[in-house]
Amino acid sequence: MVKNLVIVESPAKAKTIEGYLGKDFIVKSSFGHVRDLPKDNNAIDIANGFKPTYVVSADKREVISQLKKLAKEAETVWLASDDDREGEAISWHLAETLNLSGGEKTRRIVFREITKNAILNAIASPREIDLNLVNAQQARRVLDRLVGFELSPVLWKKVKTGLSAGRVQSVAVRLVVEREREINQFKVSSAYRVVAKFDAGRGAVLEAELPTRFKTREEAEAFLSRCIGATYRIENLEKKPGKRSPAPPFTTSTLQQEASRKLGFSVAQTMSVAQKLYEGGKISYMRTDSVNLSQDALAAAKEAISAAYGPEYAHSRQFKTKSASAQEAHEAIRPTDFALVKAGEDSQEQRLYDLIRKRALASQMADATIERTVATIGISTQPGVSLSATGEVITFEGFLKAYAESKDEDEQDGESSFSRGLPPLNVDQELPLQQLRATERYAQPPARYTEASLVKKLEEMGIGRPSTYAPTISTIQKRGYVEKDSREGKERKFHLLTLEGDTVKTEVKTETFGADKAKLFPTDTAMVVNDFLVEHFPVIVDFQFTAKVEDEFDRIADGQEQWTDMLAGFYGTFHETVERGQDIERSTLGSTREIGAHPETGQKITARLGRFGPYVQIEPKEGSEEKAVYASLRKGQFIENITLEEALDLFKLPRIVGQFEEKDMTAALGRFGPYIRHDSKFYSIGKEQDPHTITAQEAIGLIEAKRKADAERLIKEFTERPDVQILNGRFGPYIVVGKKNVKIPKGEEPAGLTLERCLELAEATPDRPAKGGRFAKKAVTPDATEKVDTPAKKPAAKKAAAKKPAAKKATGTTTKKATKAK
Repeated sequence: MVKNLVIVESPAKAKTIEGYLGKDFIVKSSFGHVRDLPKDNNAIDIANGFKPTYVVSADKREVISQLKKLAKEAETVWLASDDDREGEAISWHLAETLNLSGGEKTRRIVFREITKNAILNAIASPREIDLNLVNAQQARRVLDRLVGFELSPVLWKKVKTGLSAGRVQSVAVRLVVEREREINQFKVSSAYRVVAKFDAGRGAVLEAELPTRFKTREEAEAFLSRCIGATYRIENLEKKPGKRSPAPPFTTSTLQQEASRKLGFSVAQTMSVAQKLYEGGKISYMRTDSVNLSQDALAAAKEAISAAYGPEYAHSRQFKTKSASAQEAHEAIRPTDFALVKAGEDSQEQRLYDLIRKRALASQMADATIERTVATIGISTQPGVSLSATGEVITFEGFLKAYAESKDEDEQDGESSFSRGLPPLNVDQELPLQQLRATERYAQPPARYTEASLVKKLEEMGIGRPSTYAPTISTIQKRGYVEKDSREGKERKFHLLTLEGDTVKTEVKTETFGADKAKLFPTDTAMVVNDFLVEHFPVIVDFQFTAKVEDEFDRIADGQEQWTDMLAGFYGTFHETVERGQDIERSTLGSTREIGAHPETGQKITARLGRFGPYVQIEPKEGSEEKAVYASLRKGQFIENITLEEALDLFKLPRIVGQFEEKDMTAALGRFGPYIRHDSKFYSIGKEQDPHTITAQEAIGLIEAKRKADAERLIKEFTERPDVQILNGRFGPYIVVGKKNVKIPKGEEPAGLTLERCLELAEATPDRPAKGGRFAKKAVTPDATEKVDTPAKKPAAKKAAAKKPAAKKATGTTTKKATKAK
């Protein structure tokens, strides 16, 4: 007989909580959501007030069967899913599925950290399931299903099969697309920055700058010429005290941003690592938009700061959340025990914990005090013109003793770091000039988004909530709208003017610009789909509308609005727009663009969006039987702005690089990147090489390196059974039998294994279960709120796609070329 059954979301959490409760409690996991809308068109009864139909997921039937049995035996069932809308919905679905609704034996408990005190306090103060929170989650789920199911078929029919649209994902894609166009349309301009270096005595060097910039080289050269024979002296020294205050403790979005800057984590990685720390009882709940800390946390932080740095470093303060929707009853992300300096199972967890602890500690520490000195340096030959040198000295470290916040590259303003202090200086002190230079500097275009800076932008605009950021960022990449990529920079020349004696020397130097690391780039598909939605479905990608919908979800959660009324207000207008969208002419889309004519043959060259991405095509001459010629676009090239010259360059592939072992080596570009084809085998070309310029010797190097790697990988093979091999892998030797990987038992020598022994071990190895098996946990379930439902493809959509001969032809040719480089 089970006395108390506690149901949580994850097995890791169940294990931690079971350790805190006595023998009268058994803790089980639901492995996230147990019910969802079915994947067909009958999930929502629009005519009857948007009534949803829910079904138990196939991979949860066994879990539900076990929980039903335990719930029937238990005296009390405690529903302990997360303390947010998604968690509330999980508890409600469990109550409905396990027939617990309205029962006296059911209790709903919540906690924001997994510690013994928090669990026992939750048990001592149970509550009812909050149907307002459940309805807010249902409203989001139903609305996103309606958008996905009604809009996706229009995209299939008018743009390309397999596409999807989503209420938040499409807005996120729009931001990335518009930023890319800002960068492409940015007008490059340069100005000259003048910097002087002086001997400040005792071996110290003072660096000063002219506050103004010169727009032309002639102006900069004239300024340096006027400095010939000048003397320099300090006209004024101004000292000002100042202070810096710490940043608030982490919310979900600020944790994602700082983990990206300081640790190089992706948004999804941050949430996965934070989830493990939370489930292990090391940090408070990681989905929050509050910067509030409890009184207990404030007291614990003060004690830890006083012990580590001294009482003068402690300064308790409460931060107020800017967002009106933030729930102040919730807390910011903080350690559950401030005295615990190190926590986590691996280096990722330890580094993230360290970041969370230091940020929370710093938020409760004293301000840093600084002294800022500005030296004004006069030029004898130019009255009224002066150079300026600025320095800062920290007079009391305060919170900087523990932590300093980083900044994104597009908001560097000098606040993120302190300049060095100036050497000892006096008014009227003469400064011997060491160097005077004017350097040409180019204006920078807006920075591309990182995952974290895109989250920051969405949050600033009121779009999405803590539980939706990570899945939104993942979705737009999985759907092929956005790619996280690094791009090499290009070279450009700049001028450097130096005053040497009584002459101005001019040099032309080279610098690299435009290099990007782990930034978000839109694909051509994103460009076309975004333009289509902006023109024909503006309400879906309207920033203010999307933010307004989030506010309405908040009102439903607060009990101020009926969720069915909110859906009715949205659906009528949306459905009419979708109906009108059926009449849009496909030819009006930006998925095909005429670039120009081939200079030799006069044939028309077009850029198109095909099944495997964007490509250029040389159209066959009218009346001729020759086939169209295709070539894939390179990374960073777009249908909307590729030039004729760039297109012609693409047709140089495939090209024969040379011969090796009396067979041609051909460089080509496929679906999975550039490759060399030789003797019917494929060899990937690395990022450091270009298929247009790779030499025969470099290609031979690739082939030989791949052969060597393959030879080292093979330990043993069997001529009578070619599908059985013994290979060297990342984690040591193993056996391959067909598509099955088989472990080699300890103590057995891989090279000595017989074919019979390999087959015997394979027989004893169970087949790998299909993904999403019985107990597979879905992508952290509370994050599943921004699912994009893609309905089963309708026959009409398939037929419409099949009727397009050009697209079909292009797809077929692309498939032939786009063989994966092995």
